[in-house]
Amino acid sequence: MSLQIPLFPLRSVLFPGGLLPLQIFEVRYLDMIGRCHAAGTPFGVVCLTEGDEVRRPAASTSALPTGDAFAHEAFHLAGTLAHITELTRPQPGLMRIRSHGGQRFRLTASHQLPHGLWMGEAELLPDDLAVPVPEDLASWKLRLEEWLALLAQRIPDESERPVQPPYHLDDCGWLANRFAELLPIEASEKQNLMMLDNPLLRLELVVDVLEHLDEVRQQGQE
Repeated sequence: MSLQIPLFPLRSVLFPGGLLPLQIFEVRYLDMIGRCHAAGTPFGVVCLTEGDEVRRPAASTSALPTGDAFAHEAFHLAGTLAHITELTRPQPGLMRIRSHGGQRFRLTASHQLPHGLWMGEAELLPDDLAVPVPEDLASWKLRLEEWLALLAQRIPDESERPVQPPYHLDDCGWLANRFAELLPIEASEKQNLMMLDNPLLRLELVVDVLEHLDEVRQQGQE
């Protein structure tokens, strides 16, 4: 299935099932987000490979007052749909939204409108297959469950927690995605994890990173 979607390039990766809070103040996004919210349609989050989240003038002073006057923006050709669940307008020219990650997509084409908004032609990718967490990785399921319990104590308001229900702790894809969001690794590495079609392989790779971090932490304590 192919569809046309507005794009929101960020310096981060949105995983299916993930929470994405944003503060919107750029003109190119204020209208787009308002339209998506009113229509109940998603926008696409793609990870930047070049440029900033906020549109900035080009470094060259010789640039003409056209689209070329702004710094170049480039992004990965695959991303995740973001569905807006909450929108507030605390003051004119400012929106605050909460959205959650939906289906992954791959761009077949993209173009930038005169006011800077990117539009993309996207093909939706299949959702992860439901794969139970194998016994040899079950300890990581318990580890996340314990972390969620601690989080509930520290942040009583469930809506403010970085991981939102429903919790699918016995599902490889969901567990891998939640750990991947928390990992202190480069956005490009998270992008590669997000694009893996095999949820068990994604979880195994995430666990490899987690185990390495545990080893580094233990060595630092010796």
